Amino acid sequence: MAIARDPEIETVDDQRPERREPAPRGDRSVERSERGERPRTPVRTEDEEQSRAEQSNKRSAWDTLRAHPLAAAGAAILAAVLIVAGVAWWLHARHFESTDDAFIDARIATISTQVSGTVTELAVTDNQEVEAGALLLKIDDRDYRTALAQAKAQVEQAAATVTNLADQIDAQNARTEQAKYQVTQAQAALTFAQQENARAQDLLAKQAGTQQTAQQTASNLRQAQSSLAAAQANEVAAEKQIAVLRSQRDTAIGQLDQARAVESQAEINLARTEITAPVAGRATKISVAKGNYAQPGQALMMFVPRTMWITANFKETELTHMRPGQPVDISIDAYPGRTFRGHVQSLQSGSGSLFSLLPAENATGNYVKVVQRVPVKIVFDSPPDVFIGPGMSVEPTVRVR
Repeated sequence: MAIARDPEIETVDDQRPERREPAPRGDRSVERSERGERPRTPVRTEDEEQSRAEQSNKRSAWDTLRAHPLAAAGAAILAAVLIVAGVAWWLHARHFESTDDAFIDARIATISTQVSGTVTELAVTDNQEVEAGALLLKIDDRDYRTALAQAKAQVEQAAATVTNLADQIDAQNARTEQAKYQVTQAQAALTFAQQENARAQDLLAKQAGTQQTAQQTASNLRQAQSSLAAAQANEVAAEKQIAVLRSQRDTAIGQLDQARAVESQAEINLARTEITAPVAGRATKISVAKGNYAQPGQALMMFVPRTMWITANFKETELTHMRPGQPVDISIDAYPGRTFRGHVQSLQSGSGSLFSLLPAENATGNYVKVVQRVPVKIVFDSPPDVFIGPGMSVEPTVRVR
């Protein structure tokens, strides 16, 4: 039997919304779309992004290595070689200390004159190499030759005076001897007069002699006594005259020594008119010309000796194992590719700043520690066969171990 459907009920059932299955819990975008909302992009943090990038790079690098095994093996070998080379270089480099703060050094001499005069000859030119004792320049010597001749004449005069006084002393010695003989003679005469007088007085007392004879002998006695006194006085005067002459001779000898000193000074001044090379080297920076008037102490040229060495300013932290006698390899900037041999001669007793014009005064103001440099003297084992000069840059390498 058929059941009739009510139209009203059918209409109500048609208007009911359909029941749908709920979307999965995790799919929020579907729910939002069902609700008419705009779906949102998932938010990722910066760490998540970096982690994902690293994982991607690792996977790509690993995939690359798996795809190119030979290249990977070569890279591994190259890395091992570089590590071994780096370690070997470090083990080798720790035995050496080097610096680029180094230069050729020498004791440069300033050539000047000790006498004044006109330059009559300039025997060298710029940068000319000369031997020790070679003539560099000459000053007019006529005045100095005249002064030397005058000094020699004074020496001869003083010497003649000394000789004359010596002869006078010899003569006076002879006079003194003569005076002594005269005293002896007067003494003998006095003795005879005394004896004569005694006999005459005795005869007179016995009335055997005359009064005249007694008076005569008494007079002779007094004369003999006077003669003896005069002879003795003459002897004393002769001896004292010797002392006077000796004093005069000593004065003359002093004058002779003074004259000889003047002569020696004149000879020195004459010799100084010729200026010679103190040692073997090169004449450079010549500032005088023929005809110039030179004054004592005036710098005429500079002189660079052949003997040169290296002054290397090492840091104080590089001197721990550095000692005199250690071998040095020397590279000169002017001659790249060449190495010269040398050795450490000495280390300066103090840093370079201590001997500067304005040394550091750490006891005042704010103190800032700065690594100091200490000059080290390095000498060549043999003179280089190339041209070098003071101030040229070098780079020494010292083997300290």
